[in-house]
Amino acid sequence: MSTILNENLLLAIPLAPLAGSLIAGLFGKAVGRAGAHSVTILGVAISFILSAVVFFQVMDGASFNATVYQWMTIGKTNFEVGFLVDSLTAMMMCVVTFVSLMVHIYTIGYMADDDGYQRFFSYISLFTFSMLMLVMSNNFLQLFFGWEAVGLVSYLLIGFYFTRPTAIYANMKAFIVNRIGDFGFLLGIGLLFAFAGSMNYGDVFAKRTELAALSFPGTDWGLLTVACICLFIGAMGKSAQFPLHVWLPDSMEGPTPISALIHAATMVTAGIFMVTRMSPLFELSDTALSFVMVIGAITALFMGFLGIIQNDIKRVVAYSTLSQLGYMTVALGASAYSVAVFHLMTHAFFKALLFLGAGSVIIGMHHDQDIRNMGGLRKYMPITWITSLVGSLALIGTPFFSGFYSKDSIIDAVKLSNLPGSGFAYFAVVASVFVTALYSFRMYFLVFHGKERFRSPKHPESPMGIEAAAHAHDGHAHDAHGHGHGHDNAHGHDDHAHEPHETPWVVWLPLVLLAIPSVVIGAIGVGPMLFGDFFQHGVAFDKVIFIGANHPAVHEMAEEFRGWASMGLHSVSGLPVWLALAGVVVAWFLYIVRPDLPAVIKRAFGPIYTLLDNKYYMDKINEVVFARGAVAIGRGLWKEGDVVVIDGIVNGSARFIGWFASVIRFLQSGYIYHYAFAMIIGMLGLLTLFVTLGGK
Repeated sequence: MSTILNENLLLAIPLAPLAGSLIAGLFGKAVGRAGAHSVTILGVAISFILSAVVFFQVMDGASFNATVYQWMTIGKTNFEVGFLVDSLTAMMMCVVTFVSLMVHIYTIGYMADDDGYQRFFSYISLFTFSMLMLVMSNNFLQLFFGWEAVGLVSYLLIGFYFTRPTAIYANMKAFIVNRIGDFGFLLGIGLLFAFAGSMNYGDVFAKRTELAALSFPGTDWGLLTVACICLFIGAMGKSAQFPLHVWLPDSMEGPTPISALIHAATMVTAGIFMVTRMSPLFELSDTALSFVMVIGAITALFMGFLGIIQNDIKRVVAYSTLSQLGYMTVALGASAYSVAVFHLMTHAFFKALLFLGAGSVIIGMHHDQDIRNMGGLRKYMPITWITSLVGSLALIGTPFFSGFYSKDSIIDAVKLSNLPGSGFAYFAVVASVFVTALYSFRMYFLVFHGKERFRSPKHPESPMGIEAAAHAHDGHAHDAHGHGHGHDNAHGHDDHAHEPHETPWVVWLPLVLLAIPSVVIGAIGVGPMLFGDFFQHGVAFDKVIFIGANHPAVHEMAEEFRGWASMGLHSVSGLPVWLALAGVVVAWFLYIVRPDLPAVIKRAFGPIYTLLDNKYYMDKINEVVFARGAVAIGRGLWKEGDVVVIDGIVNGSARFIGWFASVIRFLQSGYIYHYAFAMIIGMLGLLTLFVTLGGK
């Protein structure tokens, strides 16, 4: 078969979701609800099928790296739209389109009673298009377009309930924090463009050795180190790494399908993908890699702690996402790029499963999101229960589940790394195993086991979730089917009409389809993706394969690898599995056997709980230091720069002209003899000048 992929086939992959988005968005009223979800699901389904076709072609050795449209030329620089499709891109295309397809189907049931139904489908299809343009790009211009496009659409999705102040606050927060990261990202792109002279990946990678030998102007810092750190600052914003993580928990203000789409395989993994794609550059800077590793380790451990005290079911999963993104970032810092991408893939399936499972619980609980008001849902929602259990087991790294193979590989890669900061990173990822198991099964036990607390009065501190508020109407909430359910439980009434119920098939079918890869994809992928030739298929740049050549942790791991079954069996002799088991046992004891103990522990460790409850005061720090600092700088520039300098120059020149005019006005008397006298004086002056000059 041909080694060059068909250009029209590749164009159809991002354009199909775009077409669906435009039809649903511009003609939503004309096509109706059924038309909106049909056209968008068809577009994403076409994109997924074609992505699968491309994936198998790439596995057979095909690739693509060319320009499909030249936008403009300035001097010798071309600004183009182009595609780079190799094994990394093909895998990302399949993951993004599959998860997006599941979210689209799920949304039919979840948003059935929402007034913004067509608008929502238009947004999520546009989001899919933006993410595909990002992962398929072969140049920095298109990468930046996709990067900003997913940020813009996420702003629209997080603030979907735009009449709610909390939603508007959340989407503005996400937008502003991402702009901070994007400033660094743009600086990194600018540096590479200035010194490499091209926006094309291949051209920049070809000059990476020359760039590594250069210093940042005016300093002794390595140019490539500065550029890579700037690029990673962009990833810190998009992939929610400390301290630019603050936007992600608040993004729960959007509907649950968006939480799954943003936090599973799309927006938050864009930073992981970008660093992986730029791995030929990062490989040449140990300083940049150490920076990446330490930031990831901080995020993995300290964001996991916050998940332990959350009571909103979606926020528990959100902090889990932050922690898992930290794991991926640590793998990038350890130069184990293939391991990071492997965890990105496995995480996409089980995290989308957990978010959609949380949404199913919210529907079954009539839009109550507080896990303290749940319990015993296992017998009411059997499909949601079993799929959520599968997702939780995969998340904590249970042997033979998908998350085990990727998380265990990350821990091994960090252990073998000799970069500065690897010791702290190893401690962080190992400790996070226990923390992850604790908060994951705390949520699982409180939701699906124990006492049926939904029959009791609601917890006095229960916040009303944004979706409950959005569905509330005259004191009644509506479930996804449009049925009204009063909040009688809040008053202690026991009414079978308010009992939880399993969700319709359009909601639970995506859960089942996501549960399958959450179990098997790790065993299938660990061999070829980490220790085989998976990432050598269709690589567009000769000898630029993102397996750490200078930091061969993955190669050392390969010497010990004996297959997926052996890896699972051998895990019982390692520390991570026992830490995960300990986390599950502790959660079971605290929330099933002795549910009174958490309150005792909370009182005993009051200051620590307060610190965690205030999210390390990062929001306060941002508001006091950065936000007020920005306001102070802006006010200073306005008063000193605008008012004093600019207005001073403008007003001063006006005053000078006025003064000059007032002086000249005395010479403009209107009498002819005054003008004649002035002419005579002028002529005398000129004659004197000429005589003087002539005498010389």
